[in-house]
Amino acid sequence: MEKLIIQGGTPLIGSVEISGSKNSSLPILAAMLLCEGKTTVANLPHLQDVTTLLELLGSLGVELSIDENRYVEADTRTIHSLATPSELVKKMRASILVLGPMVSRFGEAKVSFPGGCAIGSRPVDLHIGGMESLGAEITIENGFIKASRRGRLRGATISLPFPSVGATENIIMAASLAEGTTRIKNPALEPEIVDLANCLNVWGANIRGAGTPTILIEGVPKMNGGFFRVMPDRIETATYLAAAAATGGKVRTRHVELSNIGSVLEKFRKTGGDLTHGTDWIEIDMQGKRPKAVDFTTGPHPGFPTDMQAQFTVVNSVAMGTASVRETIFENRLMQVQELRRMGAKIDLNGNLAVVTGVPKLTGARVVASDLRASAALVIAGIAAEGETTIDEIYHVDRGYECFEEKLHKLGAKITRLPD
Repeated sequence: MEKLIIQGGTPLIGSVEISGSKNSSLPILAAMLLCEGKTTVANLPHLQDVTTLLELLGSLGVELSIDENRYVEADTRTIHSLATPSELVKKMRASILVLGPMVSRFGEAKVSFPGGCAIGSRPVDLHIGGMESLGAEITIENGFIKASRRGRLRGATISLPFPSVGATENIIMAASLAEGTTRIKNPALEPEIVDLANCLNVWGANIRGAGTPTILIEGVPKMNGGFFRVMPDRIETATYLAAAAATGGKVRTRHVELSNIGSVLEKFRKTGGDLTHGTDWIEIDMQGKRPKAVDFTTGPHPGFPTDMQAQFTVVNSVAMGTASVRETIFENRLMQVQELRRMGAKIDLNGNLAVVTGVPKLTGARVVASDLRASAALVIAGIAAEGETTIDEIYHVDRGYECFEEKLHKLGAKITRLPD
């Protein structure tokens, strides 16, 4: 396993270019399976999760080509298998997103139960229930989800008990080729849902209402494909802003979409930093000062994103004052707290509630990354801390941050990756 060595105590200063959205890229890549013609996706980030999903598509027989600008072109006419390899699926939970497109277009699918970060149960029941509502027949055998249909899937009204992002995406994709109209009530409202719907519409689908409490999908007989550019990554944007806030630095994030991170920007304003923005950039300037502690509770969009909870907890760890952090999405997503305590953070943990009392400085220590966002949080903590920090099992960070160390280097961080 590789590890990161960080010499802390340096404020981050400079500008950083934001990559394409991981959470948008994965469903859009899965949606390629719906199209009969060639599809091209631009602005894909170079991430382990993206590579894994491309490998999964390739294992099914999809013909893929990637040019020097990282445009990915796919041709699904060469598909020869409708069963996903378990060794690829177990690497990430997003692999479940091929279920809807495969059964909708090809009539069957065999998908292994997915793996990924150990941050919570994240059951696939909502995905399976959505497919069944559309007329798919589902069986569970030997760790595989087997889906089939007789004739086309049929439009239905589906009310989600929880606004699951993945289930919303899977249902949208499956319903795009279904017969009739599908209504999704209480869907996820995340910007990545809107990006997926925009992409599918470009490729020939008929979807309205993405980002609202009801999504309408008028099924079409076929989709021909085309070109689409993935939106910027709002979580990466906020992660670099958090790194600036925690280190007392000044960082400008470039190539961003302001409309996607409003709830997070509100919290950054409360830290006391000078927050400014233009049409495609956001900058925070802490002027060398410690941030102010900020209370927050995670929630579905437009609430505070759970994917930023760990990073903002680090900001509170070095802030002036005391703040409460409540995690409401995943039951195990405060696992980074124990590692931050090793670095001198004062955090009282009670179930899904963390009460964080800021300290003037964290101190370097040897810590272990437990998941993707916790990895980023520990990197931020190491940069903000005095002395040397070693982060083991850092491979998690490669799943969600493109060129993380290189971008941090340009901002002044002293960070090195080494084999264990």
